[in-house]
Order: sequence, then C-alpha cells, then structure tokens
Amino acid sequence: MRLDKYLKVSRLIKRRTVANEACDTGRVQINGKVAKASTQVKAGDVIEIAFGGRTVRAKVLSVAETVRKEDAQELFEFI
Repeated sequence: MRLDKYLKVSRLIKRRTVANEACDTGRVQINGKVAKASTQVKAGDVIEIAFGGRTVRAKVLSVAETVRKEDAQELFEFI
C-alpha cells in the first residue's frame, strides 16, 4: 500500500492530501530514510513523522485497504 494512503487509513494523518504534502516536504521517514508518498508500506516498517516541534514514531503492524475508525489503532503501535 502507498505511504500516503496508509497514513490516512491508519489515521496517523487525517487526510490524504495532508499526508502527500508531509511526504513532499521530507517530514516522513520509513526505516530512517526520507520517503515519497508513493513508497510501499509493509508490516514491520517504522514510520517517523515530524509534526512541528515533535516527532511521532510508529511501527506498522498490519496493512489494510479499509478500516473502521475504532479499529485504526490496531494497524500500528507507537514507539
């Protein structure tokens, strides 16, 4: 699954356009490398997102095309 779509489905970022912009400006990394919006995400990857002054790190547990809002937390765990 594409990184921008995963960020939206997992609700780490609320909208896909915002996820695209974050990737384009280099604020998103996968496994320590700056990632484009089209980068493929798989289970076991570590995603790091810079939100202003703080950084969020999350490990991908699973990838799903669609998920209910209540179940979105099961796709990743914060590190």
